[in-house]
Amino acid sequence: MDVKTGSNGYAVIHSIIWPGQGNGTRAARYRGVLTTFSKGNTVQIRAAETEDRDDIARMWHLGWHQAHAAIVDPDLVDLRDPAEFAARTQAHLPQTRVAIAPDGALAGFFMVEGDELYQFYVASARHGDGTARTLMTAAEAAFEVPCAWLACTVGNARAAAFYARCVWRNCGAEPCAVETGAGPRTVEVWRFEKTL
Repeated sequence: MDVKTGSNGYAVIHSIIWPGQGNGTRAARYRGVLTTFSKGNTVQIRAAETEDRDDIARMWHLGWHQAHAAIVDPDLVDLRDPAEFAARTQAHLPQTRVAIAPDGALAGFFMVEGDELYQFYVASARHGDGTARTLMTAAEAAFEVPCAWLACTVGNARAAAFYARCVWRNCGAEPCAVETGAGPRTVEVWRFEKTL
């Protein structure tokens, strides 16, 4: 692996991954930028910047509705409009890391708040290509605690299956207060935990 610093202070990383080499995933960290290589895909994982805000809010809004609209209270669905996701993105931007594809598009993002993996989303176009796994590896590396947790809405089977494949343990269902522009709402979630 060859690491050089570009004029913008970010790392320029060159690496070759041979088929069948290890688990097919490698990561390089340099100057706060994590670049991951998986199944021939490359994404740059870095701290979110102000310029990422609209793309994050759009992805969060679309992804949330795809995963939750059919399994939560309709009143909560009504509250989850684009303006709410824009406000929430702004509020949580300092805790957000983004995955950027080689073409500059947002491939996914996660938010770490203390010991919680607060949000985790991958662009639907990147489902199944290894991006989610490498993004999760980066999320787990971002924690500064020995044990982390996340909340997965009961009924979100796709997400729950992914977390289980990443060796997060489902500790059962519990009520969870979620933030909205109209105040907290209670949602039944599966609590997943992982020792890091």
